[in-house]
Amino acid sequence: MHAVIISIGDELVLGQTVDTNSAYLSERLSSRGIMPVMHLTVADDQRATADAIRRACEIADLVLVTGGLGPTDDDLTRQAMADVLGVPLVRDEAALREIAAFFARRQRPMNPRNEIQAMCPVGATMLRNPVGTAPGIKATMGSRKAIVFCLPGVPGEMYAMYDLHVGPHLEASGHRPTLLTTKLNTFGMGESDVAGLLGDLMRRDRNPVVGTTVSGGIVSVRIRSTFTDAVESQRQLDDTIAQVREHLGDIVFSRDQVTLAQVVGELLRQRGMTLATAESCTGGLIGQLLTDTPGSSHYYRGGFITYCNDLKTQLLGVPPEVLRQHGAVSEPCAGAMAEGALRNSGADIAVSVTGVAGPDGGTTDKPVGTICFGVAQRNHATETHRLMLGGDRAFIRLRAAYTAMNLVRQNLLIAYC
Repeated sequence: MHAVIISIGDELVLGQTVDTNSAYLSERLSSRGIMPVMHLTVADDQRATADAIRRACEIADLVLVTGGLGPTDDDLTRQAMADVLGVPLVRDEAALREIAAFFARRQRPMNPRNEIQAMCPVGATMLRNPVGTAPGIKATMGSRKAIVFCLPGVPGEMYAMYDLHVGPHLEASGHRPTLLTTKLNTFGMGESDVAGLLGDLMRRDRNPVVGTTVSGGIVSVRIRSTFTDAVESQRQLDDTIAQVREHLGDIVFSRDQVTLAQVVGELLRQRGMTLATAESCTGGLIGQLLTDTPGSSHYYRGGFITYCNDLKTQLLGVPPEVLRQHGAVSEPCAGAMAEGALRNSGADIAVSVTGVAGPDGGTTDKPVGTICFGVAQRNHATETHRLMLGGDRAFIRLRAAYTAMNLVRQNLLIAYC
């Protein structure tokens, strides 16, 4: 079974509101083995909405429409449905009573405008809304006999109506999970390099299908396994996961939604170790990412934000001669910052970052994007690294924070594997 998801609203088309409904519905459908083949976003326009529904019904067995069921003049989904069906709208008295009861329970008068929400195309079915005033609509349309569900655009109402109407329909139709997905998250290589290592695993005629996406410098390897038998689909998915891990090695740091900070925290927890940070250009971002995880106080001692040179010396003990000879953006400074954080925090391992995040401040020798890192461990030699990162200020800072955490991860794996 293939599905199309249509989101209605000027605010979505104009970028004023992020469409979270489509992501939610895609996840719910794929968990049942239904492949969403297209997302369509349409303005509050009756003709455009009708055209989108017609197009969707030509290529999909299931069409989910969200939005455009409110009581105002720009809510035109019900009219578009009537256009596609070639029928008039008629008032559904049961739906009207439900809407009136909604206002009565809240001891509020019902505006006459809300009566439009009880209008339904002839031959379609109204779907009860348990948490709002906008009933949904269900109809069979097109030569493929596609099932179309129209749901409210308000996320809370949409979730409730999916569970009340769409989920049970799919359960009754016998669809079971045969489409399984996962992703493996990597850090340290660009997307093209990751693709090169994966080789034939990324052939588009392969099942499971393997692809890549990038966000914030993290390259995720997406795997989709689609078989008629759920057991076979799982077996093939597991086999491909193993092959991807074999091809990519330790640049793979997690699966699905597990973050790099969570992985570092778990490694520290397993080893009974604590971490401290010393940050200049990232301004505390590493500490923020680490403490986003509940329970991080068990392994994160804290951090030093030493943006100015005098604080690098006062709080971390960076020798003034290091700053005079090499500058704040240098490997010697990064190493001294990490050693100072280790010494002054009582942690078992410390990581530092100092650099030029831009957009100004760069020089010929140290252009914008020059970032230096230090990692200090008890009973280990301090290591330092220098990288050139591209992008704007926000991206450089985020990539620097990820790099610092990844250096900690790599050190823990090397030292304690």
